[in-house]
Amino acid sequence: MAALTPPGDWTYGIQLPIQTLTRTLVDPWEDDATVADLVTIARTADTNGYGFVGVCDHIAIPDNDYAANMTTTWYDTVATLSYLAAHTETTRLLSVVLIAAYRHPLATAKAFGTLDHLSNGRAILGVGAGHVKAEFDALGVDFGTRGKRLDETIDAVRGAFADTYVGHDGDFFSYTDMGVAPRPAQAELPIWVGGAGTAAWRRTGARADGYIPMGLPKEQYPEAIECMREAAVAAGRSHDVALDVGYMTPWGYLLGDPPDDGSIGMHWLQGGAEGLAEDIRAARAVGCNVMHLKFRARDAAEYADSLVAFREQVVPLVDEG
Repeated sequence: MAALTPPGDWTYGIQLPIQTLTRTLVDPWEDDATVADLVTIARTADTNGYGFVGVCDHIAIPDNDYAANMTTTWYDTVATLSYLAAHTETTRLLSVVLIAAYRHPLATAKAFGTLDHLSNGRAILGVGAGHVKAEFDALGVDFGTRGKRLDETIDAVRGAFADTYVGHDGDFFSYTDMGVAPRPAQAELPIWVGGAGTAAWRRTGARADGYIPMGLPKEQYPEAIECMREAAVAAGRSHDVALDVGYMTPWGYLLGDPPDDGSIGMHWLQGGAEGLAEDIRAARAVGCNVMHLKFRARDAAEYADSLVAFREQVVPLVDEG
């Protein structure tokens, strides 16, 4: 296991627009956006130094109050990342996050081993426990054991590539002499854990290479990182184990004064390059080294322009600071 971000450095990337239309995330233009728009944005990230592009995950969304803002549009994670692998060259391909808790670990190993093979070693398996109980019920998986299932799945996915044929004997999955190929192009498939509480922090320290934030405020990072390190020691890893520790920035708009005509979501908007750079510098100061960026835009072209503006305007300010 190893972090992807070199010591003292930082990485930035995005969860792609368009691939989910959950109402708390989208701007109006995304409802009618095309596959070509998605490719354009991924390519722009690829040519502007973005460390990753991410696609999130849900198999099916229930018609109930809990999921009222989610909509039913969630592109298949692996299919979408595989498609984008053919349209990009350097940016990594992140599931942000795959709900591994309701999948068999051999299926997850097969999918991400293949993705990594096809993309020449650019896959990152981001995993989470899930939160939509009705989705688990529909898939016939016990919602109450999702955390334990995820722990076992991470171990089993790592073990799937340990030899040509492998076995696993756990509480939820058991098999012997099973082989999964193609193998990842990387020496080891990077695994990042998503979540907002102590269970995710401990899981990261004990089993993973990185942490995907779910809106964690900067003030909580000293506690979160120490929790990761304590869990690492308890699992037999070093207290100073290198980890890719993610931070989610506020929404950014870098193309002048943000429009106030309803064409973009204004909630939590952090305007201006200096304000965003200051926020990232503060996140780095508390131990974060991977920035999960969020941009508002009025169309795909403006979103792509925002990606370029971040590289040109914000990155130098962060590096100089």
